[in-house]
Amino acid sequence: LQGEYGPNKLREKKKKSGFQRFIDQFKDVMILILIAAAIVSFVVVCVESNWGELFEPALILLIVILNAVMGVVQESKAEAAIEALQEMSAATSKVLRDGKLVSVRSEDLVVGDVVVLEAGDAVPADARIIECASMKIEEAALTGESVPVDKVDHALSSESDSIPLGDRKNMVYMGSTIVYGRGTVVVVATGMNTQVGKIANLIKNEKDTLWNK
Repeated sequence: LQGEYGPNKLREKKKKSGFQRFIDQFKDVMILILIAAAIVSFVVVCVESNWGELFEPALILLIVILNAVMGVVQESKAEAAIEALQEMSAATSKVLRDGKLVSVRSEDLVVGDVVVLEAGDAVPADARIIECASMKIEEAALTGESVPVDKVDHALSSESDSIPLGDRKNMVYMGSTIVYGRGTVVVVATGMNTQVGKIANLIKNEKDTLWNK
């Protein structure tokens, strides 16, 4: 299963230097057109010695540079946000395998693994609760709800896909924390297929969405 879904961790992009990020901002077609227009305008000003028109190409170049700086800042913020999500993941998990409770690296979890969670544990993957006792979970990172959520182990009355994330009482999600009680869960999604993984994907795509409109 891990060969199909990959390791249970958020995908990391190769880090670029600040200079590389800055240069990458000039690969957009519209940016290249603006730079070309500024160069042509500057050449015309020099040929005609009409220095009063120098303001226009200077303004275009200034806008291009400011756009590149803002792009670098946006990309850095996105990378920092993804790193923060990665830090929320549990390093190890208690898993039932071959009838025994063993400790395994959380990144080695696969769909179908049965995980035991106790107060203080970080949830290592998205999972369906199959047994719980007075379990409460902090899900503020996902739902914004600051009050711990009471969890249940029975099926909900309607299809889970139609129920808002914060109301899925029989589910636990990567990045949340057990604050009270205990429970047993079966993993249903790992890595980038988890809700946190989907958020990470949105963050990664945010820069392109903003700057390539």
